[in-house]
Amino acid sequence: MSNPRVRKIADRIKVVVAEMLERRIKDPRLGFVTVTDVRVSGDTQQATVFYTVLGEDADLASTEAALASAKGVLRSEVGKQLGMRHVPTLEFIHDALPETARHIDEVLARAREIDATVAATASGKEYAGDADPYKQPRTDVDDTDVDDTDADDTGDIDGNGADEPDPVVE
Repeated sequence: MSNPRVRKIADRIKVVVAEMLERRIKDPRLGFVTVTDVRVSGDTQQATVFYTVLGEDADLASTEAALASAKGVLRSEVGKQLGMRHVPTLEFIHDALPETARHIDEVLARAREIDATVAATASGKEYAGDADPYKQPRTDVDDTDVDDTDADDTGDIDGNGADEPDPVVE
């Protein structure tokens, strides 16, 4: 739905379907329905309407049946409102987003409770090793251990202080 025209059509379908469900569809099986999203295919031939229902599973099943029976009336009204030559077919899908969000909230609450119990058991305890088990860079270097007249610094090969080779003794 990256095309701006398709996005406008989807937004308009969402408004028209929501108004129709609120005002003109008088089916007693229709529960408290909220249209959450509409997705239209790129060729605008198919529209998927996502909805949620406030209530129990029985309300969901009856609302699904009511939407299936009102699909033709809704499609004809969408066609009148949009003024398109080819009206997209409507498909109604129950949106599972609220249930998923509720489940994620429950998992996060359970994780907070577990973190609180771990923090409560860890309070007043000491580490098994050092408090900071990672190696720290050296900051104190003794200058007395390092000899400034080291043989390697002067380029002396044998360490006798002279840069010349040792005399050969015969």
